[in-house]
Amino acid sequence: MREELPFYRRFLHRLGGLTRRQLRFTLMLVGASWGVVREASRPTSWRRTVIYEFKSTLRQSAGGGLFSTLFTAALTGFGIVAQAIYWLGIAGMADTTDSLLATVLVREIAPVLVGIILLGRSAMLSLTQLGQLTIGGELRALQAQGIDPFLTLVMPRALATMLASFTLGVVFSVIALSVGYGVCRLHAIITMPLWTFLYDIVGAMKPIDYIGIPLKLVLSGFLLSLATQLTGLDATRSDTLATLLPRGFARGIMVIMIVNVVLGVAVA
Repeated sequence: MREELPFYRRFLHRLGGLTRRQLRFTLMLVGASWGVVREASRPTSWRRTVIYEFKSTLRQSAGGGLFSTLFTAALTGFGIVAQAIYWLGIAGMADTTDSLLATVLVREIAPVLVGIILLGRSAMLSLTQLGQLTIGGELRALQAQGIDPFLTLVMPRALATMLASFTLGVVFSVIALSVGYGVCRLHAIITMPLWTFLYDIVGAMKPIDYIGIPLKLVLSGFLLSLATQLTGLDATRSDTLATLLPRGFARGIMVIMIVNVVLGVAVA
């Protein structure tokens, strides 16, 4: 007859099981991140199929998300940049405009909005594709043929989304500031040339921002892609798209916010 465990051992067993379940995906994300960095540094990993997947994902995420980024940036420039310049001028705080726009728009708003655009345009598509491959058994068929899904699909998509995040982040910042400048110039709120306006904002950035802002964009795209792809690869037979999509969306939003909050506090 099986001997019953003491209370403290049963408590530790349940606590350990709960901890493992809660940290399982986080540990998967950390391990996959290291795996991508390690494999990407090997020239032998970049075979023709891997390069094709990288280019295809980059075209889909950066090219497909360009219009959404331009439209969102134009709305942000009209609704935030122009309003900030106008009201700070009214309040007699025009001298703080450059530092405020550099801090709020370029460092905080741009990485979050670009991450959300990539989540909807690219990451959820990868989640759907990998989820269907996992649930339908095609992923095991690829492995049986000697094709490594991590090397062929996960690695190039993560790197392509990372590059797309940085590119769209730069485009978003430039367009938002330019649209805000155009609105204010049209209403004669400011009279300086556009290049002087942009130069003043860049000059108002702290030295740490030149590292922190690109790092936010790069890590957001990289971890966002990995989080959604791992959600698809971790699907079980009982999962459907109706259960995978909300799970992947929630994880993607969480990754974006955690990266921006942690790095925002670190570079503050």
